Amino acid sequence: MNPMLNLWLIPVLPLAGAAINGFLGKKSSRKAVTTIALFFSGAAFAMALWVAMRFTSLTLPYHEYLAHWIRSGSFSVDFAFYLDQLSLVMLLVVTGVGFLIHVYSVGYMAEDPSYYRFFSYLNLFMFFMLTLVLAGNYLVMFIGWEGVGLASYLLIGFWFTKDSAASAGKKAFIVNRIGDFGFLIALFLMIKHFGSLNFDQVFKSVMPLGAEKAGAGLLTAIGILLMVGACGKSAQIPLYIWLPDAMEGPTPVSALIHAATMVTAGVYMVARSHVIFERAQMALTVVAIIGTLTAFFAATIGVVQTDIKKVLAYSTVSQLGYMFMACGVGAFSAGIFHLMTHAFFKGLLFLAAGSVIHAVGGEQDMRKMGGLRRKIPWTFWTMTAGTLAIAGIPGLAGFFSKDEILWRAYQASWAYWLVGLITAFITSFYMFRLWFMTFFGEYRGEAESANDHASHRSHDAHGSHGHGGVHESPKVMVIPLAILAVLSVVGGYVGVPGSLGGNNRFDKFLGPVFHGSAPAWQDTAVGEKGAPEKETEGPEPKSGVSTELMFTGISVLAALLGFGLAWQLYYRRPELPGRIAASMAGEYQILLHKYYVDELYGALFVRPLIDGSTRILWHEVDQKIIDGAVNEAGEGARHVSDEVRHMQSGNIRSYAGWIAAGSAVVIAFMIWMWTGAR
Repeated sequence: MNPMLNLWLIPVLPLAGAAINGFLGKKSSRKAVTTIALFFSGAAFAMALWVAMRFTSLTLPYHEYLAHWIRSGSFSVDFAFYLDQLSLVMLLVVTGVGFLIHVYSVGYMAEDPSYYRFFSYLNLFMFFMLTLVLAGNYLVMFIGWEGVGLASYLLIGFWFTKDSAASAGKKAFIVNRIGDFGFLIALFLMIKHFGSLNFDQVFKSVMPLGAEKAGAGLLTAIGILLMVGACGKSAQIPLYIWLPDAMEGPTPVSALIHAATMVTAGVYMVARSHVIFERAQMALTVVAIIGTLTAFFAATIGVVQTDIKKVLAYSTVSQLGYMFMACGVGAFSAGIFHLMTHAFFKGLLFLAAGSVIHAVGGEQDMRKMGGLRRKIPWTFWTMTAGTLAIAGIPGLAGFFSKDEILWRAYQASWAYWLVGLITAFITSFYMFRLWFMTFFGEYRGEAESANDHASHRSHDAHGSHGHGGVHESPKVMVIPLAILAVLSVVGGYVGVPGSLGGNNRFDKFLGPVFHGSAPAWQDTAVGEKGAPEKETEGPEPKSGVSTELMFTGISVLAALLGFGLAWQLYYRRPELPGRIAASMAGEYQILLHKYYVDELYGALFVRPLIDGSTRILWHEVDQKIIDGAVNEAGEGARHVSDEVRHMQSGNIRSYAGWIAAGSAVVIAFMIWMWTGAR
């Protein structure tokens, strides 16, 4: 019998912190706000570690029922939590990286007048995200799913007096609602056909159905609708457009929500639903194609961005594409592996970018940076670790997880692998471009103090130093950078593949969750319960270890070529990029304007919606028809009452005359009726 873990405490702790700071923080000191925020987020992380230490003694999956929720006929949903290997990984990532970002925020947001509100929102986000990953059924997951959307809206628009921040928050909220609609329809289909939303019961009902190879069916519809929800939350084509604009929020928000946790919710949901996707070939193919195209598409846009946070934003969209590519080819554990390593190095990169912005007084344009490696050495070296990791340099976390995805992609289709390889080259190029432009060469910023720029630069910094005063961030910001840098270096060694002398312990750890996983394109025998008889995840290798090593070498070569091209263009001959952009003005403008997708959506959806609501619904329907009918009725009543009120003159002779006239009318009517009756 399983011991009682009290999983409910893990999300409730940050909720308590959010409530205390939200209601009492305005009248509390900054020290008190800091203590509350760090204590409750740190306690959640400590609880997660305690659960991890007791994990081996549990019978999995572990269920924790908290309360009855919905009862309607044979359909019931409990408020329950669920723990297995997959949710444990997510639990540790959310609480661990989340706590480090809380610590970093103490220094970064120190000057902000709404300090208490920021930490209240940050704690609230952790509550909803932990509810999402610990959910025991799809409905509890959906509560967390909607909650992180709400918290994201609040944090993106944290500086709501700034129009761009308020608009970015609304854009994120609306675009996510589109995806959430698909998620809801999928839940309705589960209720209709399976009579439950509990993971165990849904998957038990799905397993005997077998694979839908001939075409679309129930599982295909559910899988595609779930992917629609994932596209919204995890910023995939065509719903990725909210995430780059979300950089209007404070940089710690970008690190926590838009790199390490919230945007990975879609990947987690697809991985959690692997039983459905494995039996829906078309849905699995949709996941793979969307992930592959998004990875390449976003990477090409990142090549020309000059805002340091926008580069990282499009990089996030691209890396999420890699995760969906892995899930789409049936390599779910590889996708979760990259999710974990990405949380380390992308969280680090965003926080390091925030440290750079802090150091230069709010500047985010890389064209106005340069030569900072001597001024902010801790930031430089930690950001270097993150850059090497995301580029896929051997030995670092990103190398192991990305190489695993590319290898699994090749086993599925050479087309996925080729696009992924080209994307790896582009990723290395734009990340080393950022690295060289920020830290090497001469400082290109203006000579005035940062305070002179503060009025017209980004609202996302509170430093007070220009070039002459550029200095390293405080220890409370540097320590989280150092910890994440170490994780970015060593975090991948839990998943060293057999071809490199390891045994991929991460894949084996997640094995019980994805046991029997087989991609839909693989012709696998199905047992009596509907589960594939194959015991290992993914397809059998097409060839031996030597082939895998060859493909590893190719991916490393792509990363080195990206570095070499960035070195040539942005270090050795920095005048070349301007010439290339001028010679390829058309292509450059397309990338600079992000393929004009925002403009296209504006023309197809936004403006027609606004015009339709203002011209048709407001002016024509509301003003002319509804208001017109009400106004005309009121005007008619006014005219009638105006005529009638003249009868009330107060003159007795007038009243007598009206009585006589009325009596005459009544008598005449009675005579007419009497003669007619005869």
